[in-house]
Amino acid sequence: MTPPLITHLYTADPSAHVFEGKVYIYPSHDRETDIQFNDNGDQYDMADYHVFSTSTLDPPYAADAVTDHGVVLRAEDVPWVSKQLWAPDAATKNGKYYLYFPARDKEGIFRIGVAEGASPTGPFRPDPEPIAGSFSIDPASFVDPDTGSAYLYFGGLWGGQLQCYQGTVADAHGVPLFDKAWEGPKEPSGSGKRALYPKVAALTDDMHGFAGAARDLVILAPETGEPLAADDHDRRFFEAAWMHKRGQTYYFSYSTGDSHYLVYATGTSPLGPFTYAGRILEPVLGWTTHHSIVEFRGRWWLFHHDCEMSKGVSHLRNVKVAEIFYDDEGRILPVKSE
Repeated sequence: MTPPLITHLYTADPSAHVFEGKVYIYPSHDRETDIQFNDNGDQYDMADYHVFSTSTLDPPYAADAVTDHGVVLRAEDVPWVSKQLWAPDAATKNGKYYLYFPARDKEGIFRIGVAEGASPTGPFRPDPEPIAGSFSIDPASFVDPDTGSAYLYFGGLWGGQLQCYQGTVADAHGVPLFDKAWEGPKEPSGSGKRALYPKVAALTDDMHGFAGAARDLVILAPETGEPLAADDHDRRFFEAAWMHKRGQTYYFSYSTGDSHYLVYATGTSPLGPFTYAGRILEPVLGWTTHHSIVEFRGRWWLFHHDCEMSKGVSHLRNVKVAEIFYDDEGRILPVKSE
């Protein structure tokens, strides 16, 4: 496995994009804290975002080839945020750049915000309110290269609160109500129950809102054509949504969470349904796994994180990158962690 790509800061959840001929990386920024580990993720107490860029991804993946463009957004810059700027993502459309980010609002509920900038490195000016109808964590933006349509994928279980919104109704602004009956770290489980789905919403043309209500992104088991089961922990969605397109195939990849795999599913539409297709990355050192996949100069790259720099401290992570490959049928060949 490759060495850490960024070594002067603890970084995680890397969202990578090619903008203006360079690779730009939008990670979360871990910091040291005395908060004890728990399933709600309180130890992940991040407070700002940096943007990084590089013009090369060739080995040996030298950290000195990566430029840190500094802090582009802080929690105190966003009126509705109380804490925990978790995994972000970025997109470009209409000549502008957009940073999507989850955070807890003043009531402790995760929402998703958007900030706009004139360049890939910001600075980014946040909207004063979260996106109406948004909830949970891990936004992943995708602008279809063939149609120009834009989407936002999101969701995360346990501390990400996705399980809190099953069967709830929306308020007057279209924001799903936080169902206190579901409040807690675990998702529903047990024989016969289907896994909870990630969410997807089409974005408005100005990229600042949802064009309609978020919908389930259905993931099916290849052997049955039925939705994955809740107790299928090696394959069901947990967090870390990502979408990329290769040829005419859409690849939706994600983390299985407590079983620590990065896996993917394929489909013919960005709205699904998707069929589980296999593993990308085996478990790494640390608890979480979060990633992105991007094409750069004709080659495909997996960005992810582990805890090598902190020797296994789960909330102090470091970004890594590795080249990935596809077989003749378009299947992603697994990357082995060491």
